[in-house]
Amino acid sequence: MRRRLILKMIPAGVLAGLPTFAGAARAAGLVPAFRGTPRIAVGGIASECSTYSRIRARMEDLTVLRGQDVFKAPLSLPLQRYETPFLPTLTASAPSGGPVERQTYETLKADYLERLKKLLPLDGVYLMMHGALSVEGMDDAEGDWYEATRAVVGPDCLISAYYDLHGNLSRRAVDTLDAMTAYRTAPHVDRVENVMRATDMLTHCLRYGLRPGIVWASIPALLPGEQSSTEWEPGRRLWADLSEYNRLPGILDVSQLVGYVWADEPRAAASVVTTGTNIEEQTRIVTELAARYWDARHDFHFDSPTGTIEECLSRAMVSVTHPVVISDSGDNPGGGGNSDQTFFLQALLKAGTKNVLLGGMTDRPATDACYRAGVGATLPLSIGATLDPLMCRPVHVKKAVVKHLTPVTRPEDGEAVIEFAGITATLSARRRLYHSTESFRDIGVDPAQFKIVVLKCGYLHPTMKVLANPALMALSPGAINQDILHIGNHRRRPTWPWVADLNWTPEPYVSARFRRG
Repeated sequence: MRRRLILKMIPAGVLAGLPTFAGAARAAGLVPAFRGTPRIAVGGIASECSTYSRIRARMEDLTVLRGQDVFKAPLSLPLQRYETPFLPTLTASAPSGGPVERQTYETLKADYLERLKKLLPLDGVYLMMHGALSVEGMDDAEGDWYEATRAVVGPDCLISAYYDLHGNLSRRAVDTLDAMTAYRTAPHVDRVENVMRATDMLTHCLRYGLRPGIVWASIPALLPGEQSSTEWEPGRRLWADLSEYNRLPGILDVSQLVGYVWADEPRAAASVVTTGTNIEEQTRIVTELAARYWDARHDFHFDSPTGTIEECLSRAMVSVTHPVVISDSGDNPGGGGNSDQTFFLQALLKAGTKNVLLGGMTDRPATDACYRAGVGATLPLSIGATLDPLMCRPVHVKKAVVKHLTPVTRPEDGEAVIEFAGITATLSARRRLYHSTESFRDIGVDPAQFKIVVLKCGYLHPTMKVLANPALMALSPGAINQDILHIGNHRRRPTWPWVADLNWTPEPYVSARFRRG
């Protein structure tokens, strides 16, 4: 763990130039050398997809890296720490949002598999995933990706996957993987550590000739991420001791996932998953932790006071402190929201609220119009409801003043700051996060100077949390509505809290790969 904390703090340029820990250990005679040089491929596809969203992610919405460009991604940097070279294929990622268009997925998968075939034979595959990918007409996109990978690399190749804390697991996925790990923090401040756990397991097993396996328990409980942060109880204690289990004989990793509540799919659930070489010990751990999580399900809660849009706005307007930071939680693009809803903007105008910062409105036509007009121009604008015109209606502003335009080379990267009716608002041509104080200061806006700050987010980014005085969460409608009891729930198995009196006891499942070994 100490190595990983140090790694996270070292600048990229310095990190790339340091000798590897593995090399130093081998030089000291502490570990045996590889039997030859193992061949390890790297690839993956990742997005967090709300099945309640009507928007679709298409090829132009994904960031696709091929070949050596894979190593340009920030989370690929730790792969350079190994003396064993990782062989790149393809990685694709999309911001949280709606499901991925089926043809887009199939095109990317075919490209990935073709690149994978060219690297054969392989000893290992490291897959950078998320766990909440949804594809049109498909229930278990990750499971499909893993099975396609296994069909190419064969039964003897080890496959290790990297997951988000908010991923959903399936038996299909568990039966295909050899190892996996997931974030242990929300907000996710352990991304680098998670990469290192997944890749360390893979290289360690290849070094020592180990055949790891997975034991997993799916827990029929789902919660929004905004209630299950690891910064407060019970999340803090439920995740705090997971690393201690890694010290036990035969245990390589223990992960616990909240699951992704806005995926109405049969696999959607919380889970505990262990990777190791000791079925009995893994089964004991999974049983213990799954029962502990289930027993704590009623203790999860929002960290900030909540209410309707109108209730939060009324409280903010009479507050004697500022800035009051309000989360427009149902339209949070960081969790799968559309980021173009106008419910909050309508409420601000109706209440006549002044000295307000509204961050995160996505509207390509309005942003383009601001660029055509230029900084200092006054123009009429239609704002919002361009990505999903069915959920809400646009707001028509007669006189908006363009205060800032970010220099860009591509129109789709445009972002503008406008002022109208006592409101300062950000507009962007594509969905992007305006969650941190830096994201505003980069465009010349200081959130601390406003009485009310409205953000399209869920729980607050640490830099915004220290600024909020106080913080409120509006349980607004949207593709990731926090009022989960009233979202559509048609395809899940019986799950708490929809089934309030559900009785359940853990039934650990040993993966088919483990039984085979």
